[in-house]
Amino acid sequence: MKFADLGLSDELLKAVHDAGYEEPTAIQAEAIPTVLMMRDLIGIAQTGTGKTASFVLPMIDVLANGRRRALMPRSLILEPTRELAAQVAENFEKYGANHDLKMALLIGGVQMGDQVKALNDGVDVLIATPGRLMDLFERGKILLNGCDLLVIDEADRMLDMGFIPDIEFICEKLPEPRQTLLFSATMPGPIANLAKKFLSNPKRIEVSRAASTNQNITAFKIPVKTREKRETLRWLLRNDLVETAIIFANRKTTVREVNKSLQRHGFASGEIHGDMDQSSRIAELNRFKSGEINILVASDVAARGLDVKGVSHVFNFDTPWHPDDYVHRIGRTGRAGNKGRAFTFVSDEDAEAMANVEKLTGNPVAVFGKKDVRVELPKAQPKAEPEQREAEGGDDEAPRKPRRERSERKPSEERKRSEERKQRQDRGGKRYDRQDDEPVPAGEWNGPQPSFLNVSAI
Repeated sequence: MKFADLGLSDELLKAVHDAGYEEPTAIQAEAIPTVLMMRDLIGIAQTGTGKTASFVLPMIDVLANGRRRALMPRSLILEPTRELAAQVAENFEKYGANHDLKMALLIGGVQMGDQVKALNDGVDVLIATPGRLMDLFERGKILLNGCDLLVIDEADRMLDMGFIPDIEFICEKLPEPRQTLLFSATMPGPIANLAKKFLSNPKRIEVSRAASTNQNITAFKIPVKTREKRETLRWLLRNDLVETAIIFANRKTTVREVNKSLQRHGFASGEIHGDMDQSSRIAELNRFKSGEINILVASDVAARGLDVKGVSHVFNFDTPWHPDDYVHRIGRTGRAGNKGRAFTFVSDEDAEAMANVEKLTGNPVAVFGKKDVRVELPKAQPKAEPEQREAEGGDDEAPRKPRRERSERKPSEERKRSEERKQRQDRGGKRYDRQDDEPVPAGEWNGPQPSFLNVSAI
């Protein structure tokens, strides 16, 4: 099937072609004709399936005819986060290049002045987060009685963030009849009730099983002690052919700590979390997209809506508290048909959360092992027997001097050696038994084996 088979206008087809797309995804193929027929819609699709374009494209054609009025947007798209709202705005700019449509973006963290001015001039499409929209509505800066098309995007995330009462309030202020589109990755009870209350005879489209993970993503879990997570992360970043990576943590403080730790160890990393203002978050995202940094440490504020091409890896430094977030976190990789790898660190306190993830997805996550490392391991060099080393003159070019017996050493030397041993212990130095020097079969890892590979499966 081609986009030309979906009933879109020639101007829109040209914009889609210029963007490099020819064939619609499954959700786009089913949703676009439904929206063009002015029907209500419930769309259930996992992240990374092209859901945004499935409502942006038909909306552009639906809104092509009509007149803008001050303070009264003709359509409204509700998004849970600033990043998602900005991504939808980018889609409208890209696909609406050949249409005379005006758009306004209402999000927190930026000045209201420009937003109010855009509303006064009249807009065809208003993209907003519930908080900023409610704020302007209560100030009398916006009227909703001219809005004939409503999109509620990422409804399950709205539920998690406590926006359902705001959405109900907004829906009650909109005119009837209207066209309402609701999109969600999962369909919990409160979202089903919301759809039943505010949608009229909707068509239900489900292109994949709820809470399923992308088949292009190879996922692993790593049993690891909490205090060893940073060391394990650095080992994977160096040994799994990481090109670009997003690292998710549950707490904002952990995001900051992990980013500083990576920078100290020479990695090109940045961070994004809810305590940053919008301009700083956008600047950090732009650094990541441009390649100035190739590692982004993030809280769940970026788990949905962050669409960066070519992310090769996702690391869950913490197992997410909500199992739905697992699907959306790892969905930042393996997008647009590309392959991706996802690693989730599972400490003792994370075991229950990981069990909930596997229960939700219906598939056990494989435990990462030595054979899964993608770096080409060096070949081992067998060590010579003692007699052979002696015949060859020892391991070094010059024979080593024999150690003096303890009784021959001076007291000052003994104290110095004792202090050196203590310093090595304070630095976390480890001593290895003679068995560590046994020959290693060619092709296998012949360095110190990471401790997390020795932990039994969960």
